[in-house]
Amino acid sequence: MEKKKSGGRPIKKLGEKKKYLITVKLDTGEYISLKTKVKMAGICRSEFIRQCLLGSVILPRLTPELNDYIRKLSGMGNNLNQIARKANAEGYSNARNECLLLLKQIDKIIGLIENDGKNS
Repeated sequence: MEKKKSGGRPIKKLGEKKKYLITVKLDTGEYISLKTKVKMAGICRSEFIRQCLLGSVILPRLTPELNDYIRKLSGMGNNLNQIARKANAEGYSNARNECLLLLKQIDKIIGLIENDGKNS
C-alpha cells in the first residue's frame, strides 16, 4: 500500500513559527512614514518591521557617570573661555599655567569617556 501524501505546507519547526503579536500605536506622521517605506521596499508591513528589528542597532543610554563627565567637560569649556578672555586682557604668560592645568583635566575626562566611565 502506498503512503498517501498530505497536502499543504510542511509544518514549521518550533522556532520558525511566528506566534507573537505586538500592537504599536503610531501618530499620523509615523504611520505615513511607515506606509511610504513599506511601499518603497515592496514588502508587507510585518516583514518590513521584522527587517528593521534585525538590522537596527540601538545604543544604550549614557550612564550617570558618563553624564557627569560630560557636564564636567562643559564646565571646563566655560573655564577655558574665561582663561582665554583673561589671557587677552592681561597677557598670555599669566594664563599659561591655568590653561595647562585645565588641559590635563580635560584629557583625563576625555580618557574616562572613551573608556565608558571606567577608571583604568
